[in-house]
Amino acid sequence: MEQQNLVIAIVLSVAILIAFQFVIEKVAPPPPAPTVEVPSARPAASTTPGKAAVAGAPGAALSRHAAIAKVPRVAIDTPRLHGSIALEGALFDNLTLATYHVGVSPQSPEVVLLRPLGAKDPYFIEFGWGATKPGVPLPGPQTLWKASPGALTPSHPVRLSWDNGKGLLFARTITVDRNYMFSVTDSVRNTGKAPVTLSHYGLASRTGTPPPASSYLIHVGYIGFLGGSLQDNIDYSLSPKAPKRYASKGGWLGFTDKYWLTALIPPENEPITADFMHLDQGGVNRYEALFQGSPLTVAAGATITAKDRFFAGAKEVDLLDAYTATGIPRFDRAIDFGWFYFLTKPIFLSLQLFGKVLGNFGLGILLLTLVVKLLFFPLANKSYNAMSKMKLLQPEMQKLRERFPDDKARQQQEIMAVYKRVGVNPMAGCLPMVIQIPVFFALYKVLYVTIEMRHAPFFGWIHDLSARDPTSFINLFGLLHFVPPHIPLIGGFLSIGAWPLIMGVTMFLQQKLNPAPVDPVQARMMMALPIVFTFMLARFPAGLVIYWAWNNTLSIAQQWVIMRRRGAA
Repeated sequence: MEQQNLVIAIVLSVAILIAFQFVIEKVAPPPPAPTVEVPSARPAASTTPGKAAVAGAPGAALSRHAAIAKVPRVAIDTPRLHGSIALEGALFDNLTLATYHVGVSPQSPEVVLLRPLGAKDPYFIEFGWGATKPGVPLPGPQTLWKASPGALTPSHPVRLSWDNGKGLLFARTITVDRNYMFSVTDSVRNTGKAPVTLSHYGLASRTGTPPPASSYLIHVGYIGFLGGSLQDNIDYSLSPKAPKRYASKGGWLGFTDKYWLTALIPPENEPITADFMHLDQGGVNRYEALFQGSPLTVAAGATITAKDRFFAGAKEVDLLDAYTATGIPRFDRAIDFGWFYFLTKPIFLSLQLFGKVLGNFGLGILLLTLVVKLLFFPLANKSYNAMSKMKLLQPEMQKLRERFPDDKARQQQEIMAVYKRVGVNPMAGCLPMVIQIPVFFALYKVLYVTIEMRHAPFFGWIHDLSARDPTSFINLFGLLHFVPPHIPLIGGFLSIGAWPLIMGVTMFLQQKLNPAPVDPVQARMMMALPIVFTFMLARFPAGLVIYWAWNNTLSIAQQWVIMRRRGAA
């Protein structure tokens, strides 16, 4: 019975976690968004890029470098960003992340975040002005701005200017910090004789549907903090006929990928109208996150100013926390730590601290596991003491089963009476497994969603703790020159790396210390568990498998010492 309880506990615990994260988070209806009843005031100028974005349709796309070379540009050169601003349209449409690469090797290409119009799947940031009345010439995507000399750097701002020839002088000052935050100050001076009413807007636009996330554990799509609520449940399946509109005071909005984020950040206390939109342009999908400020009237001889920011870069925990502290509400929640945020983020912060102290995140995982074991040491001791007693009672349990072979109810009644007599709780043996499941799941989330784990090496053949173990016993761990997943039918299924095998062995050894089930069905089930877990975890991040193997090893040591003292080992 004790073994059956253990199996039931494992299955139920895993099922609950899976149901909670994979089903409830995705199926539960989102909280109602605040809406405004006024007609759409979307500025006309912001609709123009959509016409140019069709150039990203299949068959018409240029290479990214060719599209960049088509228009004059101002370079962006910071310690963490490379790229340029298109002077035609003043678009932020060319940006790569200088400290992040496509592959593990630092010689691999930099990660491309923003792409220009005319290239495949353009992705850009645009700021501008919309007029409340038609006929006012405004800067648009074909407008050629004049720029001050020099590249945009953290110590050197760039100034753009454009004259509409009708009495309005547009100016823009752009600055950037040493990370991923841009500041854009737009001003309009009215040299005419009549007042003009304008509204400022910011737009993040991406064409082409990004590949779906490889796990339901993470949100990819629209994101923002609008109307006092975090909006993190709208993916790219948003219908073109159902845009989401929010009335908000400040906040932020944009697009989140697994590791990357673009976010428009209007002034903190400015009332805005924000929209998440999906546009279908002849089979080409375009996704937009747009905000528009309140109308501003610029009188003759006067000047109006709008100050905005936008973030375009990697979702680093410390960096987003720092930006949150500057007044950007809930900006740290752009990292999808999930509903177990209260557990997942502390585990990440602990792992980050240990990794920095030890100089390796893999060693940090080992130390974190040890700390968790120490925290639950008294509870685990109680569990292993109970298992020792149950193991010593196995001969008596066997006699009871032989005494009542056809009366299962009487068997259970007599077994429970024995447990009560010696003071054993049969469920106590389940505690070590149940305790580690929340930690296991939180660590899985940390390894999967935090960029700090991306390409973080361990020792030997593990060069990326967030990816699966790259080795396989089928090709003798790299000695034979073929790739196991290419074997017809069975290659991918049997591609088990070294660390999953180590984990399976430690699980088997731990199982041998547990009371052996008398029932042959239960015995076969328990014998199969290490094999099942080995295949199941083979595709999980290597860091998670290392955690599980090390946790098993510590449990074996603790359990063996206790059982030896009681004469059960």
